[in-house]
Amino acid sequence: MTSLIEQGGMIMTQKTIQGNADLAKQIRLRRSELGLTIEEAASRAGVGTKTWCRYEAGESIRSDKCKGVCKALNWLSLPGQEAGTPTEFSLEEYKDHEAWSRFLEDEFGTRAALSFAIGSDLLLDHLQEDMDELAAMPAGSHIGQLEISFIDGFLPRQFLMHYTYEFLYRIKCSLYSMRTRAQSGLPLRAHSVAEELLVTFCEQEASALIELSGKFYEIGDETSGDWIFDLFGDSDLLQFLYSGMYLEPDHPYHLSHWYEPQFYME
Repeated sequence: MTSLIEQGGMIMTQKTIQGNADLAKQIRLRRSELGLTIEEAASRAGVGTKTWCRYEAGESIRSDKCKGVCKALNWLSLPGQEAGTPTEFSLEEYKDHEAWSRFLEDEFGTRAALSFAIGSDLLLDHLQEDMDELAAMPAGSHIGQLEISFIDGFLPRQFLMHYTYEFLYRIKCSLYSMRTRAQSGLPLRAHSVAEELLVTFCEQEASALIELSGKFYEIGDETSGDWIFDLFGDSDLLQFLYSGMYLEPDHPYHLSHWYEPQFYME
């Protein structure tokens, strides 16, 4: 479906995704599941509150706004638009994935290993997308300046202006290092704050795909993401980085210490 937009005296066509009652309901339910207000969801999607309300009322969504809606709701694609996208997968095939961790599977269950394998693939793609955008901007630009980013919603807000191209490059390298450890069969413990964050991001990235795929029946009862806190041994990450605390530079969870080995060093 297309809509007409007048621009510079010319009539241009704008592709849209046809809205319907079912899509509207899924958008409302997903927003509720994530605990987002309409204002918060609209802000994450980069649209106005009234526009978001129209989406939840079943009106059409412009194609150029779909990515923002998916970002806000942690979806890979809009429900009903998944054909040809990687929302279907074989659990057995993923066990041969280069990032499949036998350690996570044995210690924390299939959900843990699957989340890291799927989530790290998605996270690498999203990191690269943001890096490509930042590479075209002045040096020192950060992800908060991007119109749409799949990463900024994950990272602690205190250090937003430090999430530059170099920051993303470094954390991407750390993720590759963790995938290498997974492939080698080494224990995939999170030794630093950066590694705790990466494991958490992978779980968040994978959860939407696992949910959309309907593969819970293959995973059994392991449908919770709480395994990450079993892996960490505590929930300090949430307490210190996502509870509204201000961290002084000497705090072990301050950005300046994210890459220092601190945990499970015995």
